[in-house]
Amino acid sequence: MEKKTYYVAVASGEILEPEDMNGNFEFEILASEEDLDQLQELFEESEDAQDDTAARAMIPYRDYHNDNENDAADYYLREIYRKLHDLGTPATRQHIESMNILQ
Repeated sequence: MEKKTYYVAVASGEILEPEDMNGNFEFEILASEEDLDQLQELFEESEDAQDDTAARAMIPYRDYHNDNENDAADYYLREIYRKLHDLGTPATRQHIESMNILQ
């Protein structure tokens, strides 16, 4: 499967092609259509998990470390970074490794 260059902005969940790139990206990756589908699915799961944390935030007596919603949000964010690391250019992989998020 042919891989092409894409640019990814994690905070907004955007995956941009070079012709759509406006300079607002964090990571450069090389990905196939299947890779993009998997990454997009992770972004969607992460968004759902983030929505759940917002609803959970209305319950003041629950600690963050005992919170399934936050655990799910953290899990999907790590999986996004893991996928970006797998698909990333050397600079992308090095940056993600420097974040110590995959441990």
